[in-house]
Amino acid sequence: MTALPLIAVPGGPEVLVIALLVVLLFGANRIPKLARSTGEAIGEFRKGRHESEADLTNDGDLQ
Repeated sequence: MTALPLIAVPGGPEVLVIALLVVLLFGANRIPKLARSTGEAIGEFRKGRHESEADLTNDGDLQ
């Protein structure tokens, strides 16, 4: 017996409804600002993750 996923991937109509709700909640002018700040936050997270991985790798080499 195969297990069914608990969360399904939204299809076309669901994505349109979600996009419409985002526009209604935040307004068309704020969406680019939200996307930009989200992208910057993801970039900072990745940078911090890479730095911490490099620190852990370098610490292991010294021993």
